[in-house]
Amino acid sequence: MELFAVPDLPEIREGDDLAAMVRDRVDLRADDVVCVASTVVSKAEGRTFDLGDFPAGPRAREIAARLGAISGEEKDPRFAQAVLEESTELLMEAPFLLTETRFGHVGVNAGIDRSNVPDGDLLLLPERPSESAERIREGLPVDRVVVTDTCGRPFRHGQRGVAIGWAGMHASRDWRGETDRDGRELGVTVESVVDELAAASNLVAGEGDGGTPAVVVRDFEWGEHGGSDELFRDVGGDFVRQALRGWEFDG
Repeated sequence: MELFAVPDLPEIREGDDLAAMVRDRVDLRADDVVCVASTVVSKAEGRTFDLGDFPAGPRAREIAARLGAISGEEKDPRFAQAVLEESTELLMEAPFLLTETRFGHVGVNAGIDRSNVPDGDLLLLPERPSESAERIREGLPVDRVVVTDTCGRPFRHGQRGVAIGWAGMHASRDWRGETDRDGRELGVTVESVVDELAAASNLVAGEGDGGTPAVVVRDFEWGEHGGSDELFRDVGGDFVRQALRGWEFDG
């Protein structure tokens, strides 16, 4: 398997045709996987906003005041308001905001970015990233597209790439029912392929001002395996989320 960045992509603006930009710069093959950073997807879809677009309500002011008291730094309640409006559930409100987005992804601050936003204060995640991936796929001569983001992980330091949307492929390879090297049947192994491709592409894309927002994965083979589109855990089986609902920060 080979990965390489799409070269010379300019600063993306609202209305830009990401598929055409990638297509014009790379000789793509039908079985390639194109991984595109959510940052540029959001910019093309007009998800750039100013803080003034989110007048703070009482709940946002309360959250900002508490976070400010914890950190010793003033927090803008308009940012808290943006996070609340982009979320369906607030899992933690201190010492940081951990939320579920409207499309099921759980992350800090609803994935709202405040860096690399030349035309505004905030960059929100795509509203429906899998639909975004499908639109990009329709403009490319490839079968598979993944929209990626970076976020932290519980129990580990650092961020890594994850998939928040995908098109033309299942999210996971399902190994259940197959056997290991000793002939034992696998009962629980479901491999999150879109996350693995997102993490691999993030290594190539990089971060900061030297980052490149689109990566081509070549010669990835799915193999003779079943597939699953379950990526985000259902609340009923998410015991960590259930535990967080009963937890209160007392620092």
